[in-house]
Amino acid sequence: MDALTRKQREILDFLLQNQDAFAHPPSLQELCTALGLKSRGSLHLLMQGLVEAGLVEPFDRKHRGVRLTEKALDIGKHRQTSPHSVRYVGKIAAGRPIEAIADERYMVIPDELKTENPCYILKVQGDSMIEAGIYDGDWVVIEQRCHARNGEIVVALVDKAEATLKYIEQYPHETLLIPANSKMEAMRYKPQQVEIQGVLVGQMRSYKRPH
Repeated sequence: MDALTRKQREILDFLLQNQDAFAHPPSLQELCTALGLKSRGSLHLLMQGLVEAGLVEPFDRKHRGVRLTEKALDIGKHRQTSPHSVRYVGKIAAGRPIEAIADERYMVIPDELKTENPCYILKVQGDSMIEAGIYDGDWVVIEQRCHARNGEIVVALVDKAEATLKYIEQYPHETLLIPANSKMEAMRYKPQQVEIQGVLVGQMRSYKRPH
């Protein structure tokens, strides 16, 4: 699992959480549609990584569709110890983009803070979203998807290396990542520089003082 990229983990999570949604093992095209991905070729490359990790059965003429291995199903069973648990994957910058830190574990949260779609949790660092009520140290619940409407708060991956939490505005010639802090300016990128990794759907805060 540690060798998987975040995108591969997201695909594995989707397959584990939606096994009953498909009448038969989904084709790559069906999986592309379900995940909202545009490139079947990119998905195929990601799936090859899951095959090499022993989590998806190799593709051949006998086994059409994406089939999880027993190893992957065992991981799914292990995660089902609590039906309310959501994957916590690290920290996210609410300021200048920083690299998201992989720190995978699971947190139990109320159903009201998540959606029926795959979700994950990030811990906020920085104060660029304070005017939206999102403060340093808060946990945010992110619905995993690669598209968003203008004005939504998203997890944006910049140049495939750095992640940040911002409002998004998308135009044909540029994408704006906009802070909720009047002291900060919007960050402007070419559309191809920004990849949406999810949309904010919930938030949590602890008032415990650190020891």
